[in-house]
Amino acid sequence: MSELASNLYGPDAFHQLAAARGKYIFPFALCEAGYVTSVSAGIAKVSGLPGVGFEEMVKFSETLFGIAYNIDEAEIGVILLGEDADLNVGDQVERTHRVMDIPVGDLLIGRIINPLGEPEDGGAAIAATQRLPVERRAAAIMDRAPVAVPLQTGIKVIDALIPIGRGQRELILGDRQTGKTAIAIDTIINQSDKNVLCVYCAIGQRASTVAKVVANLREKGAMDYTVVVVTEGNDPPGLKYIAPYAATSIAEYFMEQGRDVLIVYDDLTHHARAYRELSLLLRRPPGREAFPGDIFYIHSRLLERSTHLSKDLGGGSLTALPIIETEAQNISAYIPTNLISITDGQIYLSPKLFELGILPAVDVGKSVSRVGGKAQLPGYRSVTGSLKLDYAQFEELENYARFGTRLDEATRKTIEHGKRIRRWLIQHQFNPLSVAEQIVVLLALTEGYFDTIPITIFDEAEAGLLVASKELPDDIKSRLVSDKPLSEDDKNALLSLAKKALLPFETAANEPKSDRS
Repeated sequence: MSELASNLYGPDAFHQLAAARGKYIFPFALCEAGYVTSVSAGIAKVSGLPGVGFEEMVKFSETLFGIAYNIDEAEIGVILLGEDADLNVGDQVERTHRVMDIPVGDLLIGRIINPLGEPEDGGAAIAATQRLPVERRAAAIMDRAPVAVPLQTGIKVIDALIPIGRGQRELILGDRQTGKTAIAIDTIINQSDKNVLCVYCAIGQRASTVAKVVANLREKGAMDYTVVVVTEGNDPPGLKYIAPYAATSIAEYFMEQGRDVLIVYDDLTHHARAYRELSLLLRRPPGREAFPGDIFYIHSRLLERSTHLSKDLGGGSLTALPIIETEAQNISAYIPTNLISITDGQIYLSPKLFELGILPAVDVGKSVSRVGGKAQLPGYRSVTGSLKLDYAQFEELENYARFGTRLDEATRKTIEHGKRIRRWLIQHQFNPLSVAEQIVVLLALTEGYFDTIPITIFDEAEAGLLVASKELPDDIKSRLVSDKPLSEDDKNALLSLAKKALLPFETAANEPKSDRS
């Protein structure tokens, strides 16, 4: 009778029943166990666990666990969190009575781990004293504060025209090999003196690609404040599926300590494909482009966890930079449109600009930040002016001028000014610029100081101005990063500095060729 009761009601109900009678029938704890009925690539079907809960961990062996995902009447579908080479039909499966969790804490900083919390850098095991579930509820609306503090990327086109705030979710999308990861890595490197912790989550990436990213972070000293969560392309789809959630739990731990955190998901295309693979194996009905209908939900519940907490909860923030890959510049595909609608803006990288050597290949016309100037330093708003509009007009006029039409003087000046804006967009990788450096160049650009300098020596002139900007007084530098607009006195001082720094390049441009030779 006791075995029958255990099988029908599960160990929890059985122990409660026995306790109500005043004694246990057995002097030892019962373990609810089932058996494997089938095994596929990345999933297993299990019977004999009537009390198992949704997303509860089940144990196949000391090294292999899974997550109960399909809860059917006769059997459950389990997502495997490891290799299934040694798993066979008939093997025993046990309940663990807990959900998937991951170690968190300061010990993770500088480490490379997998989504299970196991080290991938050859170091010692993570001896964390605290663990958090990988799936957690997002902060309630009343627990959030407005996004008002900028997250400086060090990339001038983003900080000036597509500003990102702490607590924002800004999508990075574009075709293969257009520099999406480069923008994210430059942003991480720029946080070295900003008191921002970083979490880089590689989802289904090649091992060589991840090794290169980690090497760059180590070389620039960024691993001192970065946690890397890795799944490789040959890992089971279950690990790829839980990777971004595990990385977010690590980031949330620091956010709840009142710290500012940046998390990069590289990339959610592989995450969506891993979930599609699991769903098809679990016989979930496919929808558009064979993705299940709840693919929007799994990404929205992930990205909704990024926020800026209120002061009562410590005031920490979690900024997300999800990366997505498009095919043939098709941003209207299913997954890109989902993520565009979830996030607070997008940075679109154009393969055409990439081919022209304009790096980073940010398409200013298709990129937007829905937080916008509210998360931008007032100093930028004082100098950017109509920069974005001027560039858009230039692109239209440039296409028109290709027909060989005779141009009036105003149109010619607009095109020449636009060419210098396009040249200004170029920035070398691993070369983030400070706020003062960016604002000085921006002000000179918008005021037309570069228009009299030939485009062929624009880079030299900009480099000379950047060197001169380091001579700015500390009080002006501090005001540039403050929450106050740029005063007329400070603006005049910057213009005077720019004029003086650019004068040699204007003089060289006006010299006759024979004299310069």
